[in-house]
Amino acid sequence: MRVLAALSGGVDSAVAAARAVDAGHEVTAVHLALAAQRESFRTGSRGCCTLEDSRDARRVADVLGLPFYVWDLAERFRADVVDDFVAEYAAGRTPNPCLRCNERIKFAAVLDRAVALGFDAVCTGHYASVVGGPQGPELHRAVDRAKDQSYVLGVITAEQLAHAMFPLGDTVKGAVRAEAADRGLAVAQKPDSHDICFIPDGDTERFLRDRIGSAPGPVVDVSGEVLGEHDGAYAFTVGQRKGLRLGRPAADGRPRYVLSVSPVDRQVTVGPVEQLTVRTVEAERPRWCGAVPEGTFGCGVQLRAHGEELPGVAEVDGDRVVVRLASRTSGIAPGQAAVLYDGTRVVGSATIAATSAEVTAPDGAAR
Repeated sequence: MRVLAALSGGVDSAVAAARAVDAGHEVTAVHLALAAQRESFRTGSRGCCTLEDSRDARRVADVLGLPFYVWDLAERFRADVVDDFVAEYAAGRTPNPCLRCNERIKFAAVLDRAVALGFDAVCTGHYASVVGGPQGPELHRAVDRAKDQSYVLGVITAEQLAHAMFPLGDTVKGAVRAEAADRGLAVAQKPDSHDICFIPDGDTERFLRDRIGSAPGPVVDVSGEVLGEHDGAYAFTVGQRKGLRLGRPAADGRPRYVLSVSPVDRQVTVGPVEQLTVRTVEAERPRWCGAVPEGTFGCGVQLRAHGEELPGVAEVDGDRVVVRLASRTSGIAPGQAAVLYDGTRVVGSATIAATSAEVTAPDGAAR
């Protein structure tokens, strides 16, 4: 097959490309220039897509003997990922930009261009597996559960999955680094990137404030009593405990957490941890990794990128998915993704719109 290997400049994509070569594919390397100011160098393990990363990617391609290109997708990335990120926070939601990047950049803009150029697949260093199933290719969790990235890949459709290649799904991270060293790849010990790639200093609040501006409002308890003031509701997310800027401690001395964020009246509501309890999750805009499920079915559900998988029952009704959890969880924010699993297979994902502390039966009755 003709394979386009996306080299980020890190160790995972480097080994993935090397394995694609070993498998006998005709491989071409591409580095995605996503940052508008690529002259800035990464700091420690933060950030990606910088000039340094581009140079590291080119060195990997040279070692592997691959043709190497740089695709400038900075404008598309800004519009589809960065601007979306800011708009979601401004609306009181907590987005995951990695899911949006996979949905709109890596497996949309990049994949569409690759297929148009005659490539059969796009190869990346994600920790996940593509497995042949009775109804076509399936997306499964990686063997290394600590590094598993199937959650952020849950936005890939069945058609896109047919052109996706994840060679690292059967390997643990330590073995990937050892393999990179054996192959003479200089990125073998390069630190992993963390946090949000377009906020390399990790200061999300300042990033949002620079783009949204100051929008002061009250911090209140569930009774509506004002406990403090804030400079912008976008600086808070459901489940947050630190940085609440409360004028006085709770009467019982217990810590308080963000329960909700209302951008309309700029109000942030806080309360005790038990009021974060979630048993029902309502989600919208589903994307299915295979056949579209119908009706009600048992599943596992993951509600955070690094969260545990919880048992539950999902009900699909067009563009709406309701998940009723078998056990309670907490701190789930609108804007995050609910990714559904059948064993290790990813069924699909949907964006969380609302949550409830009650288990709502399919007939609408609370339990």
